Amino acid sequence: MASTTEGAEFNMALIKKVPAVVLAEFDSADALYHAAQKVRDAGYKEFDCHSPFPIHGMDEAMGLKRSPLGYIVFACGLMGLLFILWLTWWTGAVDYKFVISGKPYFSFQAYVPVLFAFTVLVSSITATIGMLAINQLPRLFHPLFHSVRFDKFSDDGFFVSIESGDSKYDEHKTSEFLKSIGGKHVEVLKE
Repeated sequence: MASTTEGAEFNMALIKKVPAVVLAEFDSADALYHAAQKVRDAGYKEFDCHSPFPIHGMDEAMGLKRSPLGYIVFACGLMGLLFILWLTWWTGAVDYKFVISGKPYFSFQAYVPVLFAFTVLVSSITATIGMLAINQLPRLFHPLFHSVRFDKFSDDGFFVSIESGDSKYDEHKTSEFLKSIGGKHVEVLKE
């Protein structure tokens, strides 16, 4: 049996601690796009861009890989389809053989709505849980929550944040770098 301290350590491992973040504001979506390219080219890996709307090409500008979520949803949806296909076959042809109007024990055409609905259900649940897991949500704490200016990113603000977990992170050098690429109101936020 595990002790309570081991359980506490395990629970703390689930929470990603970010002790500090450097945040810079940019004037427009175009400026944010070019800033993301410059941050990527400077070698930063642990950074994020925040804007009130999606910016076309931002994933490439940040150097992000394609999300594995589509593959995960497809695989789980296919497994759900195969499971419900097996279940309908087993219940109709093995467990409860019942002849109706001389039809075969397993006539899959009757089960198409069930197969479709179950596949969609499994896929949507997988997509929701997978998206939350990949995005590490819900995020109950982050140093960005302490910024006075960051709340406007959902209206008209464009921000780049670089986390202290990055190998190139240096509080002073990172702040100066963000200022040099056009960042305004650069602030260092700590937990």
